[in-house]
Amino acid sequence: MIIDGEGHVLGRLASIVSKKLLEGENVVVLNSEKVLISGSKEWAYAKYKQRVDRASISNPRRMGPKYPRRPDDIFRRTVRGMLPYKKTKGRQAFKGLKAFVGVPAEFKDADIMRIPEAEPKNITKSIELGEVSKLLGTKYEV
Repeated sequence: MIIDGEGHVLGRLASIVSKKLLEGENVVVLNSEKVLISGSKEWAYAKYKQRVDRASISNPRRMGPKYPRRPDDIFRRTVRGMLPYKKTKGRQAFKGLKAFVGVPAEFKDADIMRIPEAEPKNITKSIELGEVSKLLGTKYEV
């Protein structure tokens, strides 16, 4: 299953993808930098900045937990939070997920799906995952 993430809401798309993964499907998400986070720009940035900062100061000896800054890794981490990751079934399901920034050459001609349940409904404020990622200081190439 190959999904184009452009214009989808992060939480809705992640929940649908996690259900598909638990059913045993392999899922590829393209354009993860164009997935939307509902809410204001300031709120979204503060939420992810707090996670990144807390990971570095919480316990310097443990050096964790790590929170990603790249948009594809943020999407993967969101899906991982919806899976029973500490159990074997969740870990196996998580291995079936691939997320990409942009569209790689191998998926140019593939049949790409859109998920109508994950598209925004009555959302006035939103920001793309790529913008939040750039505010966090990542340098990713499309």
